[in-house]
Amino acid sequence: MSEEQSGFRAKVQKFGSYLSGMIMPNIGAFIAWGIITALFIPDGWWPNEDLAGLVDPMILYLLPLLIGFTGGRMVYDIRGGVVGATATMGVIVGADAPMFLGAMLMGPLAAYLMKKFDRVFQHRIRQGFEMLYNNFSAGILAAIMAIIALKAIGPIVSGLNAALAAGVEVIVNAGLLPLANIIIEPAKILFLNNAINHGILTPLGADQASEIGKSILFLMEANPGPGLGILLAFAIFGKGVSKASAPGAAIIQFLGGIHEIYFPYVLMKPMLILAAIGGGVTGVFTLQLFDAGLRAAASPGSIFAVLAMTASDSYIGVILSVVLATAVSFTIAAIILKSSKSDDDGDLSASTEKMEAMKGKESSVAGSLKGNQNNENNPGEVNDQDVVPETPVKDASQVDKIIFACDAGMGSSAMGASLLKNKFKKSDINIDVTNKAINEIPEDADIVITQKTLTNRAKAKLPTAEHISVENFLNSPKYDELVERLKNK
Repeated sequence: MSEEQSGFRAKVQKFGSYLSGMIMPNIGAFIAWGIITALFIPDGWWPNEDLAGLVDPMILYLLPLLIGFTGGRMVYDIRGGVVGATATMGVIVGADAPMFLGAMLMGPLAAYLMKKFDRVFQHRIRQGFEMLYNNFSAGILAAIMAIIALKAIGPIVSGLNAALAAGVEVIVNAGLLPLANIIIEPAKILFLNNAINHGILTPLGADQASEIGKSILFLMEANPGPGLGILLAFAIFGKGVSKASAPGAAIIQFLGGIHEIYFPYVLMKPMLILAAIGGGVTGVFTLQLFDAGLRAAASPGSIFAVLAMTASDSYIGVILSVVLATAVSFTIAAIILKSSKSDDDGDLSASTEKMEAMKGKESSVAGSLKGNQNNENNPGEVNDQDVVPETPVKDASQVDKIIFACDAGMGSSAMGASLLKNKFKKSDINIDVTNKAINEIPEDADIVITQKTLTNRAKAKLPTAEHISVENFLNSPKYDELVERLKNK
């Protein structure tokens, strides 16, 4: 790949990561809204007029404000979040529809202007006047941005929202929505799964669901069927490591909702992208045929989350969409695997590394495939590699907080933190262990644990901490070394 292509891909990844980063931390609120909607609206499971009164305020005010706050915080910490949320209020009041797009614009924009304003004036403030400046500068800028958003930005975003909604409706009415999976499935496997689902489809789907009670858009990327079909084909027709690991991967993907675990299998045999596309197109076509959809985002893309968010009139369509997507992707993948002339099933480890390189980050779940294969071929070999100069090792008496950090601060880092907590509990070590997004590493962290591709970023964020770099969060001997060092604290 040329440097220009690599640079463009990195920019797209960064932009997509930023979009999804505003939505993903707030998925719990989206799910809460979906549950309340599914239960208490007039055509819900248990209609209740009083409780249904929560639905509109949540979709119109709470969710956009959370997005605006999160976007602002990503740019300029809490100060940026407060200003971003206040500015977002302007686009909310200036429109009748849910302003997710407006929040994703105004939150970061207001925080960016606050950051620039502080750089110009903050160092000029006399001692003793810092609090006065901080409060009034943020208040004045937030008020100005809210007014601008109400009078100027709100109408523009409303028009853009209407245009996007009309475009989706035209595509749906023309029966062309399934063809979107020709783009979605390859982009999902290559590097943009979270950006597509949470950065684009979730806001549009929530807008649609607020009007008609459900949306097909929530299941276009999150359908676990295509990935399950591919993994089942490997479990039956694969060879070697891929055949042995596929059943476990299928359980993680289908029940746990971690779709990225099947990406290396596709990259190992790129023709399998046809299986993913076939399954995706079939799933969306089935949803269209039965006019089925979800109430809110299913995150992670587990069958449990999908069924929990399914609209009351859509269970047949949703279940069939998963089953048929699985069947089609399995059939295509089986044909490709059986017709393969290669005696070897490819290098799953190399495919995992390729996926991680394209995504620009390591995956602890898919990384376990790499780790298992490497350990099988080289028993006893340690995979961890430090990519930064060693940081000073802190004495046990200096360690009160350990942070696991990854891009989103959710999936992989949460699993690593849970693993270390269990080791600490067994060794009677009383040290706080938690997980954060790499941009939110707290200043009082004593040890920061990251996957090797992110260690440089973590060190730049908090150079005073001890930094430990691991190959993957689920399989590192450094945890036991840390336990031995800290158990006498």
